[in-house]
Amino acid sequence: MQQLFKHTKGDPVIWAVVVVLSLLSLLVVYSATGMLAYKHDASMNHYLVKQITYLGLGIITMFFLHKINYTKFARLTVLFYVISIPLLVYTLVFGVTLNEGSRWLQIPFLDKTFQTSAFAKLALFMFLARMLSIKQNVIKDFRKGFLPVLVPVLLTAVLIAPANLSTAVMLVMTCCILFFIGRVKTSHIMLLALAGLLCGLSVYGISKLKGSGRATTWEQRIKDYLGSSEQGGEHEEVYQVLHAKIAIANGGITGLGPGNSKQRNFLPHSYSDFIYAIIIEEYGLIGGGLVIVLYLVFLWRSILIFRRCPYAFGAFLAVGLSMTLVFQAMLNMAVNVNLVPVTGLTLPLVSMGGTSIWFTSIAIGVILSVSRYVDEMEGDEKLVEAEKRKTTKGRLAAA
Repeated sequence: MQQLFKHTKGDPVIWAVVVVLSLLSLLVVYSATGMLAYKHDASMNHYLVKQITYLGLGIITMFFLHKINYTKFARLTVLFYVISIPLLVYTLVFGVTLNEGSRWLQIPFLDKTFQTSAFAKLALFMFLARMLSIKQNVIKDFRKGFLPVLVPVLLTAVLIAPANLSTAVMLVMTCCILFFIGRVKTSHIMLLALAGLLCGLSVYGISKLKGSGRATTWEQRIKDYLGSSEQGGEHEEVYQVLHAKIAIANGGITGLGPGNSKQRNFLPHSYSDFIYAIIIEEYGLIGGGLVIVLYLVFLWRSILIFRRCPYAFGAFLAVGLSMTLVFQAMLNMAVNVNLVPVTGLTLPLVSMGGTSIWFTSIAIGVILSVSRYVDEMEGDEKLVEAEKRKTTKGRLAAA
């Protein structure tokens, strides 16, 4: 164990956040999957073992990635992005339909699916980090600087939006923040926001005209959120929100205690989309607040890495990947407390899942790689300074 800690580098606070969120995930997933195990005639430990496996593989992935110098990822970002585009197109046309949208791709010869939008998000932010670092000298110029980073964002968002509008909107909003940090003109960012709005309206209009797609689902979610749905509490998403509110009310300040959730047997997707409501029911507002603090601490430490990193690629890589994870977490928690309409986004590192945990682990592993490189570079600089001071003192003593 000591040898493992000796070889584990990178920001220790980020590692601590990962461990705490992973342990919380095991506790809540085990509590929330009892009814799911009963429905599928599985052992009570079945989903806990799966989650342990997913998280274990995720942490191993983080460990190996953080040992790789992040600069080596720069060569792969273009390849990852180029691969992500045909994957999104294929998923949109031939993907497995879940929740009225083609979001998942069946892995050949395996009874498994994975969400291509998760891979596309990771590939896009790594690609943007590279492009922003290359274009810093001309980033204020629309044609030479902004257009080359704008096109990939719009292309990815357009391909994701028909099946998963919430992910596409989150993607564009996070990119706008990253562009602002990357010194893009505010007028250009506003242009991107306008383009995103027009794309969303275009997708909605085409879906309405064709009578297919996700337009009806989007309308229903807005009506449910505003309380104007004619289907009332019978609609699944209204039912989810109602039971999430009950779970939060049951939790109070200190919660009912681990494993004592009552709404886990009634709340759909209590182990994924609505796991935060179960956290509050079992651990109260104190536990729910702690989860928010953990994600904010993760973002704060990533921003510190961004500020310390001497190279633009590593800086943009750390802040871009951390923002997309934290932004997704905040949206998920906002849905659970009914601040925004239901989106279908999971809580990173906490919700039950396979590929979502894996891609989240890859992102965190890359961030830790940047942190490790910065720490080693600063350590080398301190050694050089110490050697200089020793040499100076030696010369003075000799004189």
